[in-house]
Amino acid sequence: MKDKRLYEVIYFDESIIVVNKPANVLTIPDRFDKSLPNLRALLEEKFGRVWVVHRLDKETSGVVLFARDAESHKILNQQFENQDVQKIYHAVVSGWLPKDELEIDIPLATDPSNKWKTVPSARGKDALTIVRVLERYSIATLIECNLVTGRHHQIRVHCSTIGNPLIVDEIYGKNNSFFVSTLKRRFNLKKGEEEKPIISRLSLHSFSITFKHPTSGDEVSYFAPYPKDFSALIKVLRKYGKIL
Repeated sequence: MKDKRLYEVIYFDESIIVVNKPANVLTIPDRFDKSLPNLRALLEEKFGRVWVVHRLDKETSGVVLFARDAESHKILNQQFENQDVQKIYHAVVSGWLPKDELEIDIPLATDPSNKWKTVPSARGKDALTIVRVLERYSIATLIECNLVTGRHHQIRVHCSTIGNPLIVDEIYGKNNSFFVSTLKRRFNLKKGEEEKPIISRLSLHSFSITFKHPTSGDEVSYFAPYPKDFSALIKVLRKYGKIL
């Protein structure tokens, strides 16, 4: 598997590697097709063995943390289990959130009819997402999500449950892409021209991660800038749908 700029290393040392993952690249090998590009394999080609600390959905971009030795992996895992790691995501959701800040405290469980999906359930595991509104637009809202727990599809399910699914989320929302014509009236194309989507994957980005370095014990933070498609989505929303 060759590295064709499928990722960007934000930082590395003898204990950790912090990566900016593009959308549509797996964090770990696919269960059925081992040939698909994945960060763990790509990193191991360059750095030797690495340990997976946490994962992002294939369609989610942004910060991912790996350990470079078993002891660092153990220490970082303990921080995740104790909820001592701050994971901040940015997401564009459909509609407006009436409050500038809110806590979504809804237990989540695996969907009994589809093990790949997650559903709200009183019998599920505790799940907490702290949400802060960053910008509001005519049909959408840019939010910051502090992922206190890390359940499967947590942000996607929590946002959908309160009536504000990601503006692009085919499973828990309604759309698999977002187009300028959704916002801009009288959007005309040349004859025979087909409109291309602004973004055609989850409108979700892992923006930053803060934790204690496993060797030094110092608190460290790492950030991943928006990729082109996420930036383009924000630009279009600001231009054609910004609420003044």
